[in-house]
Amino acid sequence: MSGERAGGAGGGAGTEAVRLGYAGIGDEAAPGLDAQVTAIRRLGWDTIELRSVDGVALADLDAAAFGRVAGTLADAGIGTVCVDSRIANWGRPVTGPFEADVEELEALIPRCAALGTRYVRVMSYPNDGLDEPDWRREVLRRMRALAERAEDAGLVLLHENCSGWAGTSAERMLALLGEAGPALRLVFDIGNGVPYGYSAYDVLTEVVEHVEHVQIKDADGDAEAPVYTFPGEGRARVADCLRLLVAHGYRGVLSIEPHISVRPHEHLNDAGDAGVDTFVAYGRALERLVEREVLGAGTGAGTAAGTGAGAEAVAGIGGRP
Repeated sequence: MSGERAGGAGGGAGTEAVRLGYAGIGDEAAPGLDAQVTAIRRLGWDTIELRSVDGVALADLDAAAFGRVAGTLADAGIGTVCVDSRIANWGRPVTGPFEADVEELEALIPRCAALGTRYVRVMSYPNDGLDEPDWRREVLRRMRALAERAEDAGLVLLHENCSGWAGTSAERMLALLGEAGPALRLVFDIGNGVPYGYSAYDVLTEVVEHVEHVQIKDADGDAEAPVYTFPGEGRARVADCLRLLVAHGYRGVLSIEPHISVRPHEHLNDAGDAGVDTFVAYGRALERLVEREVLGAGTGAGTAAGTGAGAEAVAGIGGRP
């Protein structure tokens, strides 16, 4: 899923229309795949980001259950832009067994191939009592090994600016990228700065050239008490971040992660019957924000909510080279 970059760094679209795709993390709408598909189709989109189905992580589904997932998405004409793994995430500290992450990656290699994606979301290990130099050393060792295996399998690991050694620091993100090699890139979640106590926009200015995929959430409040909002209603500077990305050639998928009814790290899943409706309303709000505040009227730019940029990104014309 290597991207095709439009325009030069800092230059932007030039005279060509900007094409962005839309997707969403399915289990933010509902646990079951049928409802996840319904949410995506109601939005008129053709791309999903997969994290879990019926409360089970993608890597842990048995063969029959995964076969149903792949078949359902194929029948619906929905591509998978990224698989969100638990590798190095908030639930797996740096002192935990590395074998769990290796085994998850091995399980996802054939599943990503079946889904037609080569992107796997990862994090970079929260600390668990180590001194910073030891934490750094172990994170780099593990991520280098994982990236080497991913490269052998034709996958790209996408590090999220979330929990972990490199989660909130541009300097550490760049160090991680330099150590792990070409099979590690970045997924940038615009809304993570508020709950983790940093400016997402400021970090993005330093790593924007390495962003391969974008997740959309927004939040008000602070790290002690974040309140998740619709895009543009919080203080994550969603529109500013998107304008910066577009100016630096980002032409990939914007994937919504509302966090309004579902927050896995808080063990909150309150989607209920209204989850799909909330997810759809969130997607519509993002579309309006992009059209009005990011691409603007009269620029010749446009987005593809249906079979355009979303499907192209899954086929290999999204985010970055």
